[in-house]
Amino acid sequence: MKKILVAAGLILSLAACTQTEKGAAIGAVTGGIIGGAITDDVGGAAVGAAVGGVAGALIGRANEPGRCIYRDRYGRRYTAAC
Repeated sequence: MKKILVAAGLILSLAACTQTEKGAAIGAVTGGIIGGAITDDVGGAAVGAAVGGVAGALIGRANEPGRCIYRDRYGRRYTAAC
């Protein structure tokens, strides 16, 4: 029962977040769990959470509805309305 309440609390807390924030949160949690399980160490969990958070934020940012990623003539990327 406690696991269901914790999961519901986490899911409801993400309801007001942007896609980038949701991706970062989900990536950090997943990376922390995987890093901790693989290394059986707190340091591994911290590294996994950091890597997962960055990867999740990048993926979430790329999936924002109504926003597209463009490149200028110098190769720099920027986000603007589609």
